[in-house]
Amino acid sequence: MSDKQREAERKQAEEEARSEAQTAGNDEQTPEEGNEAAEEAADEVAELRQALEQAQAKAEENWNECLRARAEMQNIQRRAQADVEKARKYAVEKIAGDLLGVKDSLEMGVKAATDEGADPQKLLEGSELTLKMLSQVLERFNVEEVNPEGERFNPEYHEAVAAQPSHQHEPNTVLNVMQKGYALHDRVLRPAMVVVSQKAPEPPQSGSIDEQA
Repeated sequence: MSDKQREAERKQAEEEARSEAQTAGNDEQTPEEGNEAAEEAADEVAELRQALEQAQAKAEENWNECLRARAEMQNIQRRAQADVEKARKYAVEKIAGDLLGVKDSLEMGVKAATDEGADPQKLLEGSELTLKMLSQVLERFNVEEVNPEGERFNPEYHEAVAAQPSHQHEPNTVLNVMQKGYALHDRVLRPAMVVVSQKAPEPPQSGSIDEQA
């Protein structure tokens, strides 16, 4: 609202208030008193209108801020969802890239094995090199072997496939690892398949009861 409009409304309010004051107290107030009352009433109306305009402006400002905050929150949620989907989609990107070298080595080994006059020793060396490359890749990604031969059986990391009596070992000792296990940090990817010891029966005492008799 412009200053001219405010001034026009103020004058109109003064005239209305003056007219009402003169009508209500025509017999009791002098013209001067009526004018003062009208001016005071007009000032109050103007102040109320100004306060209303300020409140409306503040409400509009708060509403706009609310809309901006809501839009920003929606943008954050969309970006977070996109990041999650991207992380899930490309979670194995790094390890897949490192495994390409292992695949290349295996392909060269297969090709060499099909050649006439292939040297078995070189094929063995190539296989050992490929295995070493694969072990290095797993190590870089914190994948550890679980090879518990001689250790106490742990059902969280081991899976017993057989039990064997033994006088040389405590019961539940891993005697043999049939298949190595693997763990990623503290999570088991595959338990180790193991043979565990069990208490061996006591050897028979020398001589029978009849012989002693």
